[in-house]
Amino acid sequence: MKRIRWPVRTSVSSPTGRDGATNGKTGGLEGNTDAEVSRRELRQLKWLTALVPGAVVLIYEYARQEALEHVLPALPVQYGNLIVWILVLVLTYAFAAFVFRVVERLQAQALARSRDLATLNAVVEERARLSRELHDGFAQLVAYMLVRLDTVNGLVAANRGAEAMVELERMRSVTDDLYQDVRESISELRTRVSERGLPATVREYVDAYEDRHGVTVDVKGEDVARGLPALIAFQLLRIIQEALANVRKHASARNAWITFSKPDDRRLQIVIGDDGRGFDPYAVSDVPRTSFGLAGMRERVESLGGELILQSQPGAGTRVVVDIPLKGGVGVSRNGSLAAAPR
Repeated sequence: MKRIRWPVRTSVSSPTGRDGATNGKTGGLEGNTDAEVSRRELRQLKWLTALVPGAVVLIYEYARQEALEHVLPALPVQYGNLIVWILVLVLTYAFAAFVFRVVERLQAQALARSRDLATLNAVVEERARLSRELHDGFAQLVAYMLVRLDTVNGLVAANRGAEAMVELERMRSVTDDLYQDVRESISELRTRVSERGLPATVREYVDAYEDRHGVTVDVKGEDVARGLPALIAFQLLRIIQEALANVRKHASARNAWITFSKPDDRRLQIVIGDDGRGFDPYAVSDVPRTSFGLAGMRERVESLGGELILQSQPGAGTRVVVDIPLKGGVGVSRNGSLAAAPR
């Protein structure tokens, strides 16, 4: 069985870039109060870092040369040095603890802002994808319908009614595809993956898919995808929807399956397969906007830092393998490429 592998292509958006540019006036990601507090704490930290070491040295020299000689003249030198050393150690520890607390607080604030920016970037990217899908999918189908309507008009004018009926039936099939695409996209936009989770959402979608299209879809192992962040679950749901849409449109399959698995704690793998007619993946791999919807799935997988593998050949069905890295069992890492599990 032939396979096409699309590796990772990563990108990092700057916090000051167009996707993440917000400010306190617009109620953005970094409020004025938090920013002012952070700047004030940084200024304090700079001054303390500059002054405290010198102050500690001054205290040490004073305690060693003045206080011990005049206050505790009878104390052995080694004990006096030990007392001074303990005093300096306590002061150093207190200063270090203060610095660490400030740094950890600033780090937590930066991490929170980074997550907010990542969420905003994901929303912007998803809107861009939806815009491309509307243009490249729905708009092309509408243009096709207009062309076919002109053909039907010509056939009717030429009293070729039988051929006109064939064209109308073909247009009806295309219109049904367009309706299903619009319905699934609207349904996806309304899906509350964050509330129900990916496993339950996939089950609901598959049940509706089977009722509408008469294709049996077997879902296995979906529980391993519990607890995924909403943004990741959202992207995986769209990948599954697009793969099943391809089964409906192109595969002529009677059965399909979705298998979730975790080859290890750092990877999640989803396989969407069917028993349809299959195709030559090399014939479509270089076409960026093919009707097979590969471009959309590939973009989504790459946005998760993962890898998309397409396995198919004529007469042997098709398998779409989605392999994404996990961080801490639930988060996404955008680095590294992953190998697919064997067939």
